[in-house]
Amino acid sequence: MRERTEFFRVGINEAIAEEMERDPDVFIMGEDIAEYGGVYKASEGLLARFGPERVRDSAISEAAIVGAGIGAAMQGMRPIVEIMYADFIPIAMDQIVNQASQMYFITAGQVNIPLVIRTQGGGGAFAGAQHSKNLESWFTHIPGIKVVAPSTPHNAKGLLKSAIRDDNPVLFFEHKLLYRTTGKIPDTDYTLPLGLAEIKRSGDDVTIIAWSQMVSEAIRSAETLAAEGISAEVIDLMTLSPLDEETICRSVQKTHRAVVVQEGWRRNGFAAEVITVIQETVFDYLDAPLMRITGLDSPVPFSPVLEKQMIPDADEITQTVRDLVYSHR
Repeated sequence: MRERTEFFRVGINEAIAEEMERDPDVFIMGEDIAEYGGVYKASEGLLARFGPERVRDSAISEAAIVGAGIGAAMQGMRPIVEIMYADFIPIAMDQIVNQASQMYFITAGQVNIPLVIRTQGGGGAFAGAQHSKNLESWFTHIPGIKVVAPSTPHNAKGLLKSAIRDDNPVLFFEHKLLYRTTGKIPDTDYTLPLGLAEIKRSGDDVTIIAWSQMVSEAIRSAETLAAEGISAEVIDLMTLSPLDEETICRSVQKTHRAVVVQEGWRRNGFAAEVITVIQETVFDYLDAPLMRITGLDSPVPFSPVLEKQMIPDADEITQTVRDLVYSHR
């Protein structure tokens, strides 16, 4: 299989373009996604290729954007709507939580909502408290919504194509720091299944579980740990809901230790759910306490120095794993 190196944003762009080419019912809508090409240029070139009927700049109203997407989906279209920053999702909370997630249920399966809501989140870009949140944990609590958080150009493209083809509402969280990263993308058409995690690195001493931007930090940590004689297995969840519990638990059965890494806030974060799954399923295999590494419970500071202190990194992961392994041999 031939591969090429591309930016993360190119994987997103290609997924949208290929699905629009494949299915005339697919269209994209959001703030500045047409003429401007998106705030991170993920939709650049789509207007010229597909025209203003299928690539639509919207009003500055997240409730209207998602509401229009739901209405279009109910009529048989397959809309992709973009919320410019994850921080703005609360404005559309009623549309997502009370409408999109429940429509199939309350109509007894008569109405599907094949809607993809793309948004950008995460810190590290010094964008301040109102443009840096990680809110994926919120939506894993809501039945009827699938939640995706890719980490590479390859899985971003494959997962987004699957999300567009899915008959359920999918929230697709793209970390803003990943747009500048590169990776291999196959030249062939491909999809990746929602709900299946990927083992990025095999190991025997500890399992490190992460998603989105934290996957790269976990891999960096695993490389450092390997030089010290600690073999870390790194799992990229990719999809948070549905969650691939089988891959997680099978890995922990092998390594007997686990650390879960999330950039978002600690209290009631998704890391706690992953730890609960392990605790309830493979407790008898554990040789050490389950650990989580998270962002601090604080608004994200604008100051680069303070923001760096708030967000987990490879060094913090490495030290946590060291302590865990050496204390529980």
